[in-house]
Amino acid sequence: MICYPENIEQKIDFTVIRDELVRHCSSPLGVERVQAMTMQTDYMSIQSLLLLADQMRQALSDSSLSFPRGEIYDMREALARVRIEGLFLDETELFQLRKTIDYACRLELFFLSLDEQRYASLRTLPADPVHNVLNEVVRRIDRVLDRYGKLADSASPELARIRRELTVVQGSVGRVLQRILRQAREDGIIDKDAAPTLREGRLVIPVPPAYKRKIGGIVHDESATGKTVFVEPQQVVEANNTIRELEGAERRERARILIELTNSLRDYIPHIRQSEQLVGDVDFLRAKVALAESLGATRPTVVDEPYIDWHEARHPVLFMRYRALKKEVVPLSLRLSRDRNRLLIISGPNAGGKSVCLKTVALVQYMMQCGLLVPLKESSTMGIFRRLMIDIGDEQSIDDDLSTYSGHLKNMKAFVANADSETLLLIDELGGGTEPLIGGAIAEAVLTQLHAQGVFGVVTTHYTNLKHFAEQTEGVVNGAMLYDRGQMRPLFQLSVGQAGSSFAVEIARQIGLPQQIIQQAIDQVGEEHIDYDRQLQDIARDKRYWENKRQHIRQREKHLEERIAFYEQEIGALKAKKREMLSEAKQQAADILSESQRTIERTIREIKESKANKERTQRARKRVETVREKLDLPQEVPAGNKQVLHDLSDLRLLKKSLSAEATPTATKPHTPATKRSGSVSVIRQRTLSFERTLDLRGMRVDEALERLIAYIDDAIMVNAGEVVILHGTGTGALKQLTRDYLQNLNHQRRKRGQELLQFGDGDVNHGGAGITLVTI
Repeated sequence: MICYPENIEQKIDFTVIRDELVRHCSSPLGVERVQAMTMQTDYMSIQSLLLLADQMRQALSDSSLSFPRGEIYDMREALARVRIEGLFLDETELFQLRKTIDYACRLELFFLSLDEQRYASLRTLPADPVHNVLNEVVRRIDRVLDRYGKLADSASPELARIRRELTVVQGSVGRVLQRILRQAREDGIIDKDAAPTLREGRLVIPVPPAYKRKIGGIVHDESATGKTVFVEPQQVVEANNTIRELEGAERRERARILIELTNSLRDYIPHIRQSEQLVGDVDFLRAKVALAESLGATRPTVVDEPYIDWHEARHPVLFMRYRALKKEVVPLSLRLSRDRNRLLIISGPNAGGKSVCLKTVALVQYMMQCGLLVPLKESSTMGIFRRLMIDIGDEQSIDDDLSTYSGHLKNMKAFVANADSETLLLIDELGGGTEPLIGGAIAEAVLTQLHAQGVFGVVTTHYTNLKHFAEQTEGVVNGAMLYDRGQMRPLFQLSVGQAGSSFAVEIARQIGLPQQIIQQAIDQVGEEHIDYDRQLQDIARDKRYWENKRQHIRQREKHLEERIAFYEQEIGALKAKKREMLSEAKQQAADILSESQRTIERTIREIKESKANKERTQRARKRVETVREKLDLPQEVPAGNKQVLHDLSDLRLLKKSLSAEATPTATKPHTPATKRSGSVSVIRQRTLSFERTLDLRGMRVDEALERLIAYIDDAIMVNAGEVVILHGTGTGALKQLTRDYLQNLNHQRRKRGQELLQFGDGDVNHGGAGITLVTI
């Protein structure tokens, strides 16, 4: 893997990503893996790393799983030390080792219990399970240490005996000292709050210097002020000696136990090392998942070739910073491939987001090839590059005696010498830093050579010749950073397919540069250049208009598709209900027929037996009539809610209409609208909600045009009759816009043989020249 320059991670802010991963690690074991992480180029290695991270995220979020938790300690230094005979692990080290091993064993068992299909990669983390072996280590430590990590009395019979004797002697000394203290208080020798304390490991009493002889004993120390001396009473000297001896015996027995235990664990060190490997890997993986969660990152599709097809990628560092400020990062969508465009030339105003686009591409690609989940849509596809080379920022170097431009040229030399068809190249302001004419020419020459070498890349520029180069060269495409000319602010959106404008004149006007200076600059560069720049702005505006319209239509289509799916489900349910009702009706009919047959037969028999008795005959006839009423079933079982079927038909008609509307007949927003066919129910709805007056006052020209087009479209659809366009008098720009559009629309309708729209000023008493009356 070749990355250029050496400080590429600082240039693209990957150091921030490393720091964030370190922050999420729980141990030095995980931190070391973060620091050792490098960009990979092997397809299988990258896939394995991404799959592990993704499956770990799923496991941590799976409510049906209980992921083990535990404490992690780096025991490598301690274990290396005790390889020498005679050295041992103390209680603290043994307790930390026990916690780490226990956690590793529970991790092994957890991974081995996971579903083989869903978590196949995670199940391979314990390469050679050692939990059965290490459980013995845990048991041996538990026999020596208590649950607080201290040497237990039961660690050996000798230790238990020593501690029992020590407790007895200490209790005896304590009682003697308390008796001496009570007497000393009664005699006024010491203060009432005086208590025994330790000096040099022996129990003593604090006494004023004047009374030390009245206590009798050995003075071991005095306070810093000299106002207190610490006396060991003669009555407890021998007992204190015994305590010291027992404490020494306890230390020796403690050392013996720990040495013996350490010796018994020495053979297990290779297995312990293996468990540390698992714990470190898991710590690193959990840090990856924590970072991914904070970024909303996903695992994209990865292919083993240079390729970029990204959807809504976000700059990771910017995303984290903006989240704290409750701001949104504008996403980036981009496609570069061998069969289409390999080079993207981005132009646009300063501070419009060009450099952020470059760094987003560099950082997201670098992260993915380091095995990190990345902040873009899962539908994205990412390829693998063998080389990543960038020229971003100021390349000035005092040490190397390089100016900014010389530094850039040095980078260009390295690119030409090393870049190939598996290289991703990112260059900010290609050719900048010198005289524009020659700088642009050198930039185009360099770009031509790099294109011939088959490189992939993103390049930012202000040079017009590079914009032309992109238009005229196969495999190279222009891109523009969008700018809201009305509000004079950047939108930070990349639009691929056309060059961007620098908006130099507009920005100069906004900041208040004198008009004569601006006009002089326009005259100097020529109207042709200004017109070209203005056309770029118009194209960007028109494209944004149609993109917004298409997006709106797509949203409406999605809503309609959801409605259709809902109604189709309802129809399915109704059909099932119909079948159920028919089945029940048939069964009921069969039951009724069976019962009727029996009744009729019984009636006939009764009539015959009664020999035409009038009363009994009438009763029999009544029973037959009752049976006839039962058999009077409806001719057809209801098929369901007919309104549902009617609405579904309307929805399908409307979707067909919207699909036709989604493809404009021209690329500019003033394309004449035509009467759309659509659903009767939708037209009825629009008719009811249609407003007879459109107020354009206070709007910008481009906004007013958009509103006017949509309004006239609706008016034609609902056959509105007469409508009012309220534009005011003012400068006359909105009125002229309205009349020009209506005239152009009539021209198009005349070509198609359609009825023309009638329009003119309103009545002088009702707005006059400030309104336009339109008859549809």
